[in-house]
Amino acid sequence: MTRRHNKNSQDPIRNSLLQKSISAKKDEFGRSLSLSALILIGVVVFSIFFFVLSRGLMTFTLDHINPFNFIFGTVWNPTSPDANGNLQFGAMPMIVGSFLVTLLSALVATPFAIATSLFMVEIQPNWGKKIMQPVVELLVGIPSVVYGFIGLTVVVPFLRNIFGGSGFGILAGTIVLFVMILPTITSLTIDALKNVPNHYRESALAIGATRWQMIYKVILRAATPGILTAVVFGMARAFGEALAVQMVVGNAAIMPNGLMSSAATLTSVLTQGIGNTADGSVQNDVLWTLAMLLLIMSLFFNLIIGLIGKRTNISKGKR
Repeated sequence: MTRRHNKNSQDPIRNSLLQKSISAKKDEFGRSLSLSALILIGVVVFSIFFFVLSRGLMTFTLDHINPFNFIFGTVWNPTSPDANGNLQFGAMPMIVGSFLVTLLSALVATPFAIATSLFMVEIQPNWGKKIMQPVVELLVGIPSVVYGFIGLTVVVPFLRNIFGGSGFGILAGTIVLFVMILPTITSLTIDALKNVPNHYRESALAIGATRWQMIYKVILRAATPGILTAVVFGMARAFGEALAVQMVVGNAAIMPNGLMSSAATLTSVLTQGIGNTADGSVQNDVLWTLAMLLLIMSLFFNLIIGLIGKRTNISKGKR
């Protein structure tokens, strides 16, 4: 009887020790909430990929368009049939136009971004924080339609007066995208320069290197992976930009033969045509295939960023 009484009297203590605390319950709730959010994001992403890929592949599986002719064809005429009564879906002009404006804008923006970042981090950090940082943040927040409108009213007439022609084309799209991706590349390059350890700078100056030698031979080389990541991020944004490019590039689905030649990009053709086609038609299917190409290129840019980051982590581990 006494043992049973003692056992019953110890049960509340035992139960209180085995019971989860309020902090443990909050921690478990937080982990469950985070896991649910992660699963939801994963389901949404995979659903988008599945939907775009399934619709994009209909051009080849349902409409029986040759993939080789679609990707490498140079004539885009989805509404009027040719002499043989066939519609022509050659996406190469849009692919070339997208890559041209993307590569040229990144090529022009990268030196400006690196120079601005070096000024803000290495040369005049006080001025950089007070003057340049707000300017960069302001450029990031400007909507793309504003860039496109400025390009339409300023850049296009300027190029028309200088070079002649209509002013629309690859060069106008390059200038607009250059201004758009400059703050993106600059912000990420600033982070890359700030991540370089200070003892790199101190060691270079201690052995007699000048300030420029320290920046050129030590800081920039150490920050190269981060700068490459910034450039790829900028190219990814430029490749997927639609409205601003559409307003200045000319929207002519032909192979460009110069910087002043009117051209079209994947995004400009998509934004122009997706609202003017019937769902399920071959014209609608080929637009979904262009969207699939954009999605594949986005994956390609992300893959490059991941490889750069992985290589950076490996090199840091070796050191």
